[in-house]
Formats: sequence, structure tokens, C-alpha cells
Amino acid sequence: MKKYILSFALACMSLLSFAQANYEKVMKEKIAKIETCKTPEDFQALANDFQRIAEKETTKWQPNYYTAFSCIQKGRVLMREGKMQELDAVADQAQKYIDAAGSTDKDNSEIHLLQKMAYSLKMMVNPQERYMTFGMKAQEELTIAEKLNSDNPRVSLIKAEDTYFTPEQYGGSKTKGIEQFKTALEKFNAFKPKTILDPDWGKSEAEYFIGLGASSTK
Repeated sequence: MKKYILSFALACMSLLSFAQANYEKVMKEKIAKIETCKTPEDFQALANDFQRIAEKETTKWQPNYYTAFSCIQKGRVLMREGKMQELDAVADQAQKYIDAAGSTDKDNSEIHLLQKMAYSLKMMVNPQERYMTFGMKAQEELTIAEKLNSDNPRVSLIKAEDTYFTPEQYGGSKTKGIEQFKTALEKFNAFKPKTILDPDWGKSEAEYFIGLGASSTK
């Protein structure tokens, strides 16, 4: 009898190992697509893919995180295209998955940073009217994200973005922003994700803005 119980246990362990390996393989393939997405439609399709994974992997925070991140990236593309009227809906879509990720891993710097980015999208619909609401909420979430992990390079990256793109009369500065991008790059060079599925995006963006700063001084 003990032999059969042991065989059953080993079979279960083998199946669990296979399922985990397959999950990681699929997630890695989808995460790699983030770098190739260009249009809002690309990011929406990717968000749909991650959403399907999240529906099955209810105990893991990463699938919901990447669903929300894909939605936010869609919003950032729309913002660059000047389609501000669409940002509320995109941020609301992301919020559902931010909440789901947070319910699985509450004190996570990466998730609080996503919350900051979602609030920033909502603020950008009408910055003058919404700064005291969504703008302040965004700053609060950025502060929390930094307190939870001051070595998180994505926190430094988003802080640099805020400084770089904020007009000087409101405290922004392209010069200061470039210096902050350099700080972010230093953190990226020292950063190692906890797992192969944890967030690792942003280094190329820091390098891009540092490059802009270098070319502007020539």
C-alpha cells in the first residue's frame, strides 16, 4: 500500500512540476512580446493573453500585473497620440488587474508603481483639474513604491520621467530628469529580479533618454 501511495505522490509532484514549467514558458513568451508591441491594439491583444493566464493562475500576482501593465502601456501610446479622452477607460481597465495583483501580494513595490502609473493616466485627461486628485494619489503611490523597495530601478525611472516632462514652472527640468535617468540606469545595472517572471522592464528607456541628453550637449 505504501508503495502505491508513494507512486501516486511522485506522479502528483511530476504533474505539478510540468504545470509550473509550462506556466513559466508561456509567461516568458508573453513577457518578451512587451518589447515588440507598438500600437494600442498590440498592447490590448497582449493584455487579453495575460488575462487568460490570470484567470487560471489565481494564486500568482504576475499574470494580473502584466495584464495591467499592458493596459497602461496601451494608455501611454494613446497619450503620445493625443487621444486623452480614451485614457479614463484604459486606466479603469488596468485598475481591475492592479487590484487583483495587490490582493495576492499587497506590499509589492512593482504593483504600487503600476497604481501610480494608472493614476497618472487619469490625471492626464485634464491635468489642471485633476492634479489635486489623481496627481496627488499618483505621488502617494510612488512614495509607497519607493519605501517598499528603494532599489527598484523602475521607481527611479518613473520619477525621472515626471521630472523630465513636467514644465519648469511647475518644478520640472529636462537637465534634472537626465540626471535621474542616470541614477535609474545605475540601479538597472545592479538589479536582479527575484524570479524569472518578475518585472525587468525599463532599462532601454533610461538609456534612450540619457542618449538624448548626450546628443543635446554636442
